[in-house]
Amino acid sequence: MNLSAQDHQTFFTCEADAGKPEYEIMQTAWRERNPEVRIKSARSALDLNPECASAYILLAEEECTSIIEVEKKLKIALKHAETNYRRSQVTQHQSSAMEALHRRDTNVFIYIKRRLAMCARKLGKMKEAIKMFRDLTKEVPPIMNVLNLHENLLEALLEVGAYADAQAVLAKYDDIALPKSATICYTAALLKARTVADKFSPDIASKRGLTAAEMAAVEAIHRAVEFNPHVPKYLLEMKPLILPPEHILKRGDSEAIAYAFFHLPHWKRVDGVLNLLHCTWEGTFRIIPYPLEKGHLFYPYPTCTECADRELLPSFHEVSVYPKKELPFFIVFTAGLCSFTALLALLTHQYPEPMGALAKTLLSWWYVPIQYVLEKLEAVLPSNLLHHLSRI
Repeated sequence: MNLSAQDHQTFFTCEADAGKPEYEIMQTAWRERNPEVRIKSARSALDLNPECASAYILLAEEECTSIIEVEKKLKIALKHAETNYRRSQVTQHQSSAMEALHRRDTNVFIYIKRRLAMCARKLGKMKEAIKMFRDLTKEVPPIMNVLNLHENLLEALLEVGAYADAQAVLAKYDDIALPKSATICYTAALLKARTVADKFSPDIASKRGLTAAEMAAVEAIHRAVEFNPHVPKYLLEMKPLILPPEHILKRGDSEAIAYAFFHLPHWKRVDGVLNLLHCTWEGTFRIIPYPLEKGHLFYPYPTCTECADRELLPSFHEVSVYPKKELPFFIVFTAGLCSFTALLALLTHQYPEPMGALAKTLLSWWYVPIQYVLEKLEAVLPSNLLHHLSRI
């Protein structure tokens, strides 16, 4: 996902840029809403300084129309970013401004390498992409965790079917102290489910009970669903998928769309996991304590996600809402019928005479059309038809 304008300013600018016209231009370029103005600003920054790597980033993301063009532009940016990084590395301890400059150059350098790895993945160069993502996860500073490089690595490993390597990455990042995401939780569920899904049968499981491996898979699915309850309907294609939005909200419908859009092929590739998900995902809602403020495995589900998702997602998309009690029609109909019957009984007990008169009036109204139909049938049918039918 692309960064916000605030993220761009935080990562790609610093106080040491004061007095440098090319970087001052880029500071305003990130905040500019008009794409044409942004591109024009980046070009003017490059005219002033051909080594302004952040200007190349903007042009690669805004101006290029194909992945190959983006890769070419980013390779030029990487060359200049590496030069700037090594230059500021030497002087970083001289002052706080120099330290901020080096931190900015590090962020730009890592961001460009990540974008190049994503380009390699899109162009089918999976080995190269996996190697680049692996290298980046080793050298990324804490501030750049927002890029979720380990999730990019997981996606690339799943794409080539390297499940053992994906499990090793999960073992490192699926820690209780680290922030979670749909990619982390649902990948853990997928990897545990794939070991038992091909032989799983709900009928057999209900008779003999779940094995230890099946129980672990079901618990992983419950954990994933509790983190983001919107994902299963997209994976099971009970709701239509749309293109993911530019920005996503964790635990929201926007994150669910983004996850399912990129990971549904991984689930379809493994036999039986979607069937296991279909059989078990709704059981999560019986486990979570009510009211929802309590939570179960994670912090309570935030109530503000629906409003934020409505801003992030297009107006034609029906936003998934949780918690939302979806009662079957039969239950609603039965409850309504019972309530109506109880109300009639109460009114009849309290006001017997008016209710009796009302019942007679309603019956007379209902009998009028029935009597009309019977008269028409007698006029059309022969008078001895019923006698002949009784003889037959």
